Amino acid sequence: MSEETQDLYLSHFAELEKAVGNNGQAWTLPLRQAAMARFTELGFPTPRLEEWKYTNIAPLAKTPFQPALQVSQALTSEALAAGTITDLVCTQLVFINGHYTPELSTLRPLPPGVQVGSLAAALSTHAAWLQPHLGRHATYEEHAFIALNTALMQDGACVYLPRGVMLEEPIHLLFITIPRGEAIVSHPRNLFVMGDDTQASIIESYVGLGDETYFTNAVTELVLGHNSLVDHCKLEWESQAAFHIATLQVQQERSSHCAAHAITVGGALVRNDINVVLAGEGSETTLNGLFMATGQQHVDHHTRIDHVKPHCTSRELYKGILAGKGRGVFNGKIIVHKDAQLSDAMQTNKNLLLSGDASIDTKPQLEILNNDVKCSHGSTIGRLDENALFYMRARGLDQEAARGLLTYAFASEIVNRLKQEPTRTKLNKALLDWLPRGHSVKEAL
Repeated sequence: MSEETQDLYLSHFAELEKAVGNNGQAWTLPLRQAAMARFTELGFPTPRLEEWKYTNIAPLAKTPFQPALQVSQALTSEALAAGTITDLVCTQLVFINGHYTPELSTLRPLPPGVQVGSLAAALSTHAAWLQPHLGRHATYEEHAFIALNTALMQDGACVYLPRGVMLEEPIHLLFITIPRGEAIVSHPRNLFVMGDDTQASIIESYVGLGDETYFTNAVTELVLGHNSLVDHCKLEWESQAAFHIATLQVQQERSSHCAAHAITVGGALVRNDINVVLAGEGSETTLNGLFMATGQQHVDHHTRIDHVKPHCTSRELYKGILAGKGRGVFNGKIIVHKDAQLSDAMQTNKNLLLSGDASIDTKPQLEILNNDVKCSHGSTIGRLDENALFYMRARGLDQEAARGLLTYAFASEIVNRLKQEPTRTKLNKALLDWLPRGHSVKEAL
């Protein structure tokens, strides 16, 4: 990392440090200072590191991003609709340039004891339940972007469910970036703490307006208590000039169930890290992912599932669709620890290349330190089936419509796993818009 880049982020931290000391968040200073010190030691990762071998972030590291400020301008209904999920009855928190915007948010009635709101406000008023979890699960010691987020976090969402609460309606977190004529960066930080015997659905959406360069550096920590059940969905459709780096860190206790879905469509350079620790006996996790890249897009997904305790189950299916000169990366790692006997893990990655210039680097991995397990993994890379194309052409579809319909079918397996029907509808529309001549595919359907 160059001195100019280091000085830039140190100056961001110095300004924030002054504010934090006076706004009731002084208890976070030791954590922030340690994280900033670690970031300056690590610097931004380079392809020389194995975990970043296929993703070069030099363009991001060279850009002098300025902190994204809270904006007062109201969004038009059309702009807000870009991220809103039509017909989804939910509590919706809206963040503009990383800052909570209450006038655009919708807070539905919630059961007693449930806390849903802005992290910035909670840092000043709810330190008692935040402190045991914030920064304890998504650790920054070996991850520069988590360190930078931990040092510079200002706002995001925090959700707390006391024991026995089951939310019937989902919570939607909508992050919208509005560029201001210069390259800006925001560091959304989300913390979800689910007590024992709870149930909830959470959706995170990241949307960009305009075509200017900006950087979203997000971290989400999700903690599941005993026998809790969470369905988490992340929808990323940033602008085509955006950088998006994000980490989802899931900590699961005994007999908990987590389903995490990651849908990636936008962004010039995207890196998603999804890490799950099965820390309680009998816990289960499911990871589903769909990423699509075209033009010069680069999309990287790294997943890691740690089977720490016995009798845990994990299922993982990630699909990639690459067109134009789009490049994808999938690195999936499952680690079965020595005390995790009777673990059951299955990982699958399937990739579809729609052009000769598209590429994918895929690396499924198993690290097993216990003999009493049932584990498998696999990866495929291919093009559209010529026999299927011929079959569809013989029934009246032109070449482009036939290709689009097969591509749609490939992606819909992931989309159909999403829990809420309005979310599936929105993603199906996004998929049709992404496909060349998507209207022809819609007519064929």
